[in-house]
Amino acid sequence: MNNKTPQEVIKEPSMVMQKELIASNYEALTSVAETGRKVCSTFVPGNLNELIKCFDMVNNLPEINAINNGMRKKSGSMIRDAERIGHSEDVCTYVKSDIGMMAQGNIAPNGKPMPRPDMLMLSYTGCYTFMKWFELLRHEYNCPTAMLQVPYQGDGKITPEMIRYIVKQLKEDVIPTMEKVSGVKFDIDRLREMLKLSAKAEDDLVWVLESAKNKPTPIDAYFGAVYYMGPIFTAFRGTQEAVDYYTMLRAEIEQRLKNGQGPITPEGEQKEQKYRLVVEGPPNWTSFRDFWKMFYDEGAVVVASTYSKVGGLYDEGFRHDASKPLESLAEYCLSCYTNNNMPQRVDLIEKYMHEFEADGFLTNSIKSCNSFAAGELLMMREIEKRTGKPGAFIETDLVDPRYFSQANVKNRLESYFQMIEQRRQRNAA
Repeated sequence: MNNKTPQEVIKEPSMVMQKELIASNYEALTSVAETGRKVCSTFVPGNLNELIKCFDMVNNLPEINAINNGMRKKSGSMIRDAERIGHSEDVCTYVKSDIGMMAQGNIAPNGKPMPRPDMLMLSYTGCYTFMKWFELLRHEYNCPTAMLQVPYQGDGKITPEMIRYIVKQLKEDVIPTMEKVSGVKFDIDRLREMLKLSAKAEDDLVWVLESAKNKPTPIDAYFGAVYYMGPIFTAFRGTQEAVDYYTMLRAEIEQRLKNGQGPITPEGEQKEQKYRLVVEGPPNWTSFRDFWKMFYDEGAVVVASTYSKVGGLYDEGFRHDASKPLESLAEYCLSCYTNNNMPQRVDLIEKYMHEFEADGFLTNSIKSCNSFAAGELLMMREIEKRTGKPGAFIETDLVDPRYFSQANVKNRLESYFQMIEQRRQRNAA
């Protein structure tokens, strides 16, 4: 029997360290008036964090602000404020949360005012909303903007011409803009050193994610991976802090593997692992713990997810390469999950289903996220056909609490797990 109160959340040392890292970036952002550092706002997929760090700028990521506000139950009022201003109900709720945050004084999670960005850096990797979002931010802040146009992988492959096209933009537009805004001269050797640190952290992250191939899995690759992603997908890739974090995380997972332990959840260790799932789509942030608990209560654990690859498909072999720094940044932007075409995504999910020995495939379709939601039903049907494993489809939203129906999601999940059980019984007969 679980006697813990809702306030008693179990946390691993690495989770505490991750929280401290994210908090330290907010402290750096809200202290720029004293430190004199410049602020570069950018997005998570395809972000050029190492390049931003080369110019001593602080990295602000609007999606992370929205996620923080969602998990702290503040995004609902921000979204309603944005809609009162005139933004449509169908607009991405990350955008509306960001606009509403500005309307409410633009206060960071540490309670201090967020600074105005000195530069907007848009690395376009498959989400058209990012372009419109930055148009709104540029209108609001009237600051220099650099856009890195990343070709879409329409044919499912990265060509030398694509890489050359991105490198040309880096040399002729992005880097000169960063030099002008920051007042710092570009140092390619400094970039190389950061890319070495990136690759080391990426190695450990991939090891952690692939540890879910074990039975029992020592991690949850969807809810738990949200914390694992934090440092490398945001403002710490290319830093010693990220290397230290992933060294700590890997040691924790190695110990859990040695002990035969399951993932650590807010409810404690997940000892029961009746169902192994692959999940498509982002999680719901406003009811994150309640959402996770639904899986925990049913003995379901996620062994692989597409969302945990939104900031880089490192498990497919990509590593930042110090021997070809600008080309490596280009390849990274091109290979983000949201820049892959539909057949690539289906192939990747099918691979996960087999390699992680999943019992089923679950899609959490996000109402306001077209870059994920488009084609998800077709993807699910194709995965069912290829693997013979049952799929399920639930619907929530990113940070809009109005679109998380706990009873509805719980009923659908319970029905889905019953379907898996019935399928098992038929196969065993």
